[in-house]
Amino acid sequence: MMRGWRWYGAILALGAVLYWVCRLYPAWLPAWLPWEFSWPIYLATALTFAWFVRGLKILPKHPPLWRSICFVLGVASFWIVLQTRIDYYAQHMFFVHRGAHFVLHHFGAFLIALGMSGPVLFAGMPDFLKPVVASRPVQVTLSFLQHPVMAPFLFVGLLYFWLIPQIHTRVMLDANLYELMNWTMAINGVMFWSLILDSRAKPPARLSHLMRAALILVIELPQMVLGAILSLTEHDIYPVYTICGRVLDMTALNDQHYGGLIIWLPGTLTSFAAMIVVLVTMRLNEERAALEENKSEAA
Repeated sequence: MMRGWRWYGAILALGAVLYWVCRLYPAWLPAWLPWEFSWPIYLATALTFAWFVRGLKILPKHPPLWRSICFVLGVASFWIVLQTRIDYYAQHMFFVHRGAHFVLHHFGAFLIALGMSGPVLFAGMPDFLKPVVASRPVQVTLSFLQHPVMAPFLFVGLLYFWLIPQIHTRVMLDANLYELMNWTMAINGVMFWSLILDSRAKPPARLSHLMRAALILVIELPQMVLGAILSLTEHDIYPVYTICGRVLDMTALNDQHYGGLIIWLPGTLTSFAAMIVVLVTMRLNEERAALEENKSEAA
């Protein structure tokens, strides 16, 4: 029992060291250490990895290795864009900011969802937290947020909301709002892609494969429109980056155009990849159902 809790003490001790070093010697640190140390991000990352490892030890049946690799890479990608020197550039360059949010909302979240490691994390978390996660209020909230109407609305709505020029300017000048923006994009991305990339058929999955394919199409057009607007507009929509000072030698319009292209092209490719995954899982589930039906008839 005590041995298990020592891991949490080690996590807190490591966090305290990182916090102290980042606060007192920021200029001495390599690019891969936190630019601005965040306890919430650190604890979310460290506890996720700790519960994942513990869950793998507890569960008799492990997920396929490739899914575990996807999960680990996805969580690591969140840390990289939020707690390394990349975050500094994201605060001073619009296209880097859009690249970071592409990881949080698409690429990294996609990998985490593809990992399907929810049961592993649940098994690895402390026993006192499990009833909270399984409680009715939490499950009702998840069902509401992953409703087939609410899920695409939030996915596209958050993307547009944080890019409203007046709101975006306010967020980029307020550290607390900036962190809130990043958290909402990351959590929403994981929730949406977990809904879409669930390898199970309905039930127990929340949506049928056809509904998942429809939701992919629903989110695709608004992203393409937003990306096209930012890529083709000939005036600076986000002067806050000029006010704060760009750290790379690039004009405001080029910065904005590259950011729009990141929304437009990689976002579209992610949707295509999701559609392929949905079609493959639909075929596999149909084959599995047919095989089970044949076995039942033979019996």
